Amino acid sequence: MINYTEILKEEKMKLFKENKVVNWHEHIWDDGSGKLNEELCDCFVEAARKAYMDVVVCSLPVSGGEPDPDTIKRKNDVIAQAMDRHPGFIKGLAFVNPGYSREAVAEIERCVNELGMIGIKLYNQYFISDPVLHPVIEKCIELDIPILEHAGKLRSLPNVQPFLSDGTHFAKVAEKYPDAVIIMAHIGGGGDWQWQLKAIADYPNIYTDISGSVYDEGIIEQTVHYLGAERVLFGTDGSFSQGIGKLLAANIPEKDKIEILNNTKFARYLERGAK
Repeated sequence: MINYTEILKEEKMKLFKENKVVNWHEHIWDDGSGKLNEELCDCFVEAARKAYMDVVVCSLPVSGGEPDPDTIKRKNDVIAQAMDRHPGFIKGLAFVNPGYSREAVAEIERCVNELGMIGIKLYNQYFISDPVLHPVIEKCIELDIPILEHAGKLRSLPNVQPFLSDGTHFAKVAEKYPDAVIIMAHIGGGGDWQWQLKAIADYPNIYTDISGSVYDEGIIEQTVHYLGAERVLFGTDGSFSQGIGKLLAANIPEKDKIEILNNTKFARYLERGAK
């Protein structure tokens, strides 16, 4: 019996099946006791493989507040466990809290040099342009690793994330640190994404990923228009179907879609990961 559903799926997913797919924005979770949730991790990996992903870059951030160095170390150890469980498929980003400056720099060194992680993840503890981040950014430049920063331009009040970095904060950092490699997270994460694109358009060391559940008409097309495909990364951030669907449906050349799926400017980071 012919399974037409499978045939249709294979045809629609041909772009993913025939090209390398690197997902630069995903998360792995712990089990509440500080250990990797292995069942959830394995389920996640199975789903990613079925979607023809070849590499998934994961982190375990703490949203808001001032997570202490011990908490952060436990979170990063969970990512290391996931990397060990699925070597080569899961790559890690080290989460740090820049408020603990000396400890954050030491944790980046540990995660990169000892655990084989390939970048860092920052959340909303501080604006990315806050001077408290300078030692962290300088360490990332020294180690030649990218910075993935939670971002957004909210359009409603009250602001539930008072230190949420928007495009203007990224632009300030890019001006001060042109050698830093910065990813403005999830252009499809909500808020005024058009405003965001305009704010970072003139800064070639700022990239974005397409993750987020928003799939407004034109979001991929305008992102490529303002930044060029070489400054765009594939990502899903928990929204597989939206991330895949909006790229497949985007009215851009196939070569641009292929570049987004495996951004060649970031290939060296994948090669460096020891796990």
